[in-house]
Amino acid sequence: MDWLDAGLRRGPTSPPLPEEGEPRLVERIRSEIAAGGPITFARFMELALYEPELGYYRTAVERPGWGGDFLTSPDTHPIFGAAIARQLDEVYRRLGSPARFVVREYGPGSGSLGLAVLQALAGEGRLGQVAGSPELARAIRYAPIEINPHRTTELVERLGAAGYARSLELGLAPDAPETGVVVANEFLDALPVHRLVGRSGGIRELLVGWEDGRFVELEGEPSSPALADRLEVEGVRLEEGARGEVCLAIDDWVSETSAGLERGVVLVVDYGFPAADLYSQERAGGTLRAYAGHHVHDDWTVAVGRQDLTAHVDFTALERVAAAAGLVPLGRTSQAEFLVGSGLDELLEAVRSDPGTTIDEWLAIRSAVRRLLDPRALGGFRVALLGRGIEPEPPLRGLVYRFDR
Repeated sequence: MDWLDAGLRRGPTSPPLPEEGEPRLVERIRSEIAAGGPITFARFMELALYEPELGYYRTAVERPGWGGDFLTSPDTHPIFGAAIARQLDEVYRRLGSPARFVVREYGPGSGSLGLAVLQALAGEGRLGQVAGSPELARAIRYAPIEINPHRTTELVERLGAAGYARSLELGLAPDAPETGVVVANEFLDALPVHRLVGRSGGIRELLVGWEDGRFVELEGEPSSPALADRLEVEGVRLEEGARGEVCLAIDDWVSETSAGLERGVVLVVDYGFPAADLYSQERAGGTLRAYAGHHVHDDWTVAVGRQDLTAHVDFTALERVAAAAGLVPLGRTSQAEFLVGSGLDELLEAVRSDPGTTIDEWLAIRSAVRRLLDPRALGGFRVALLGRGIEPEPPLRGLVYRFDR
């Protein structure tokens, strides 16, 4: 059991796991299988998560958050967003303090991270005493990239009510060239993945079929030569019976992201490993997991459309594809070290030393910081920074403690 299974995204409650899937979605997938035979897991995952109005991320139901299925770092406490704001400010200044600085966030949900960043830059509250940046607060344009109209409505209302409608930029094409930062916090882990298994004659792909009234796993020939090519270029060989996931969708995401970044940085925060660790014997069972009701488990066949599906990010693939697209890998570290490098201690001290801070507020932020830094929890996430038009040295503040070079 690795640190994902140790409760990485779990919250405080443990309601019963849902077993019944969204009936219309189940029928939609079943019909596709009946018409054309078994489908790849990547296709199944795409439908289960992103089918309009039916997929897990396309309904009106709350997903991340205390009342949802899992907690992300921005949901834990605004101090995470304040630390991100400090890193954004450094990038902004290194780029010459442009009059327009676009921050695109992929998968922003209802806007927890965006709001925390904007409040910190504007100098609001105790965290803003440290993270405030009037120049960037005027220049920033926050452009959420969210496919769910329900979440977009919530985000617009939330930021508008807080007084940040002017900073919000909707409808900006993801590939429209801009100077700024692209943020992907726990986004890449939910891109569709192909599932593979090692056999004596080479890799086989694990497909999705329908038998006896339920989805089942079937072995077949690889659906694309790109799957074997990915493993080969990374020097990976799956032993007999070993399983692993390959995300080919990351190529298109990087291509889109690169096209939209004229100058600046791509900031990726997620759970994952370099290829040598991701496909090691320690993870021979693969990293596919399902999340529902703050539980983590590995049964992807149940609760289709009503539970999240994720797989660890291959950071070797991310950086290799990014380099081919003209993005320079600036460094990789852990979330804990990134936050400390970005000045988390100063932010925490600002709260502690403020005479207006109540004991409940102090205990809440201390508890959140412990979770954000715990290497067995959120602190164990990887952080990768990729750049264009920005010098890699000296390292950005979030990379001062980097351990992967």
